[in-house]
Formats: sequence, structure tokens, C-alpha cells
Amino acid sequence: MTRLWNARTRIILAGLIFGVLGALAVNWGNPPNMGICVACFLRDISGALKLHQAAVVQYLRPEIMGFTLGAMLTSFVFREWRPRGGSSPVIRFVLGAFVMIGALVFLGCPIRMLLRLAGGDLNGLSALGGMVFGILVGIVLLRKGFNLGRAGKMPAVAGWMLPLIMAGLLVLAIVKPGFIAVSESGPGSMYVSIGVAIAIGLAVGIMAQRTRFCSVGAWRDIFLVRDFHLFSGIAAFFIAALATNYIAGNFGDGGIYHWGIEGQPVSHTDHLWSFFGMGLLGLAATQLGGCPLRNLVLSGEGDTDAAVTVLGYLAGAAIAHNFLTASSGTGVGTWGPVAVIVGWAFCLGIGVLMRQRV
Repeated sequence: MTRLWNARTRIILAGLIFGVLGALAVNWGNPPNMGICVACFLRDISGALKLHQAAVVQYLRPEIMGFTLGAMLTSFVFREWRPRGGSSPVIRFVLGAFVMIGALVFLGCPIRMLLRLAGGDLNGLSALGGMVFGILVGIVLLRKGFNLGRAGKMPAVAGWMLPLIMAGLLVLAIVKPGFIAVSESGPGSMYVSIGVAIAIGLAVGIMAQRTRFCSVGAWRDIFLVRDFHLFSGIAAFFIAALATNYIAGNFGDGGIYHWGIEGQPVSHTDHLWSFFGMGLLGLAATQLGGCPLRNLVLSGEGDTDAAVTVLGYLAGAAIAHNFLTASSGTGVGTWGPVAVIVGWAFCLGIGVLMRQRV
């Protein structure tokens, strides 16, 4: 029994549960093909806090707070909560912003990309190819000596900062004060009940913390060290989401999904910029050491570098909508291609300038 219940079994089981939750969250109220999307949910939170004024994407998504708080709880239980940081925080902030800008050009994080594919949206294939390409570029930079520096031990109060912020946001999501914006139409107006959202967030946060689940790290480990451990969780996630969509009747007559490129929910067909947008995410996330979900989880463990990265995500979401770089169902934003090019230039420049001798 002990041999069966090992790290590989745990991450596959976590992937299966995560995939089922991601698919069913749509049936429970979240937007189609957006059952769980870290980038989209952070964008909605940014809008709810009025950091941007896009009226259709404003809502405090409790799932995000649950990811961090769930990770914090389980890291305490297993004595893995450890305040640390100080590894190039300003650069991490900017990289985090570019992760979000790239995600919003495609319209989704790596988790949503898989959910879109599991919902028949083949536009996700160009995004998947782009993300893998960006990760490969990031691996080249890592092998050339790229390093953001060593993190050191921090005072406990520093490690508490982002979990406390998340707890505060969760209170606001429950109380719903008048100064918090809520969409009256569009994706921001579609959400599961508050209790279900918190439960999903906590469950995913706990599982991700225990298994080190990371959609970018999975591909990085395959190419860098030939390790398929993390990828087994990602594969299980996709299979579970696809199977759940069929079992729940989301495909077929009267279903919300169909296989193809045209007419997909909250999706555009500009494959070039989906490729390079998610490529930017893959590159920046590789330089940061993990995907958006992974950094939310790490911030719950007391990692202040991850916390700064999460704040960068929120800033990037605001920039994307305030400066017209975010895409919509009708196509890529006016300045989206320019923002992606600038992001690639920044990441490559940092990759060269932040090298250590190896």
C-alpha cells in the first residue's frame, strides 16, 4: 500500500480532482472555458479593486484567495511554512506583469489553456506550442547561467503579508461593500456561489502545495532534466477535464462546447499572437521559477519573492486593460502585439544581463 501511495500517485490524483473541479466549475456558474483560470481571475480581482475600468471583468474571485490560504494552511501543518525572499524583487514584479500581459493576449493562463482544449477549443493548440517554445528559450537562458539570485531568510511578518492581503480580500468578497466593483454583464458577472468558490480554492491550494503542481515546471522538467513527474499531474488534469465535460453533457446537442476553432466561448482566432503571447508567459514564468498558480501557492508558504510576483500579476492585468493590450472575443487588443514584443525584449535582456558564471 505504501508503494502505491507515493509522490507520483498523489500528483496524478490531484490532477484528476483538479481537472474535474475545473470542468464542473463552469456548470456551477463560472464562465465557459474559464472554470478555473488564474490569469482571468486575477484580472477580475484587479477590476474589482478598480485598478482597471473594463466593466465586464470585475469580480473578487474567492478561488484565488483560496489557493494562497489553502497552501498556507497545509504548509503549516507539514511544517513547510518558511519566510524567505530578497531575490531580485523588482525584476520579479516586472516579469510577473509580463506573464499577465502575455496571458491576456491569448486569453488564459496555462490552466485555462488546458481547459479550453478540453472544451474543444482548438485555438489552445497555438497557445500550447507558444508556451512550450517560451519555456525552451527560458531553459537555454538557464543553461547559460541566468539566475535572479539567492533568496534569504526573512522576518516572519514579511511572509505573512500576502496571506493577510488574501484574507482581507476574501472578507471583502463575502461582505461585498459598495466600493468593490462587480460586473453586471460579461465574464465578471458569471461565478459559482461564494461557498463553492472558497471550497474549490482551498482544495486546489492544498493539493498544489502538497504536490508542487506547476504547469510550466512540468514542461521545464521534461526538457531540462527528463523528469515527467510534474507532467503526470498535468496530463491527469487534462484527461479528467475532458472526460468530465463529456459526462456532464457539455458536448453535443444543447451543450456549451464543440470541437473547432470558430465560435468558441471568449476566444479569438489570431494564432500568431496567441503563440507569442503564451510564449512570453512561458519564458517569463520559467525565469520566475513557476506558473501563476505555483507562485500563489509559494506566497502562501511565506515566499515573499512569489508574493511580489503575484502583485506584478495584478499590475499586469491593470496595464493590459488600461493600455488596450488585452484581447477579447473579437480579437487581439490594439497594443497587444507591441506589449508582447516589449515583453520578449525585456525577458531576453534580463536573461543575458542576469547571468552568473557556470
